[in-house]
Amino acid sequence: MKSLPIEVQSLACERDQRELFDAVCFSLLPGKVLQVAGPNGSGKTSLLRILAGLLPAAAGDVRYGGESVLSGAGRERWRLSRLYIGHAPAVKAALTPEENLAWLCALSEPASRERIWAALAEVGLRGFEDVPCQNLSAGQQRRVALARLYLERHPVWILDEPFTAIDRKGVAALEAQVQGHAARGGTVILTTHHSLEHLNGLDVLDLGQVA
Repeated sequence: MKSLPIEVQSLACERDQRELFDAVCFSLLPGKVLQVAGPNGSGKTSLLRILAGLLPAAAGDVRYGGESVLSGAGRERWRLSRLYIGHAPAVKAALTPEENLAWLCALSEPASRERIWAALAEVGLRGFEDVPCQNLSAGQQRRVALARLYLERHPVWILDEPFTAIDRKGVAALEAQVQGHAARGGTVILTTHHSLEHLNGLDVLDLGQVA
């Protein structure tokens, strides 16, 4: 599924009566990867949560295909168009990887057992389908969350520190997945301390310059 143009207009964020950033503006065409950079406390995670519709903006607007995603009819289309994976793995410890993915996918696009197992194989977790996530390492739990990238057909990915706790092989696989999604006409917005300079279609937004 190809993404639509994204426009961010004069976006501002306040937390605990403190302004994190103001007048953030950018536009993204399909096929682009945007890395949100900046020092700790500059609002990187807050920006991603605003874009995902999980945090209100103090001012400004976000438009997808010309429609506002912060209010009105555009909000529902945006919810169905974007996949958000936060800094925490957001998996239930008592559930297995298969159970977690089945539950998460059911919120937007139910997935069969065969597709879930194939996605777990892609992230190196084949054979761990029925192991409770509380028995997995931090890196393996992160891989469970990232398996959603192989299951849910959303054109826009919003990823907060997706490279956290995964090994070199996992990093290479995730880079390839991000690049492939953009090459297919998708859009990726992410935060990371990992260097992405070698990726095609990469733009960088430094919140440290607008905070």
